[in-house]
Amino acid sequence: MQEEKYRIVLADDEALTRLDLKEMLVELGHQVVGEARNGLEALELAEKLRPDLVIMDVRMPRMDGVKAAKLMHGRKLAPVLLLTAYSDKDIIRRSVEAGVMGYLTKPVLERDLSPAVRVAVQRAREMGRLKRYKVVLQQNLQQERQQRLRRAGKALV
Repeated sequence: MQEEKYRIVLADDEALTRLDLKEMLVELGHQVVGEARNGLEALELAEKLRPDLVIMDVRMPRMDGVKAAKLMHGRKLAPVLLLTAYSDKDIIRRSVEAGVMGYLTKPVLERDLSPAVRVAVQRAREMGRLKRYKVVLQQNLQQERQQRLRRAGKALV
């Protein structure tokens, strides 16, 4: 079975890191559709390009990756896979609260990148399906309640 290929935005303030990641992603068959040097640029690219995934460093100028990820999640722009050289508990907690789909520590190896990308995109899609299903269930429940109230009202007359 051939793996699905994704449209990805990269965001890291280090050009060499972006270049290395881009080479790995392209070698894996993915398309890097945009590159950003900071969180604000990443947010703008995600709004404009609607990629399948944003891979973003945590610590960047103008807006850090966690804040940008939170905004992307809230606006339903794209799932985020965070990169960091740091793995302290506060960053992990903030990442979870921001709705991040995955987390990799630098230096990133291709063998780690490939499954992390696939899991992040697939989990985000699964969450989207579940949220849509939740809306349908809530609508059905509301209709059922209304029907029961109408039936109960007719029984009283």
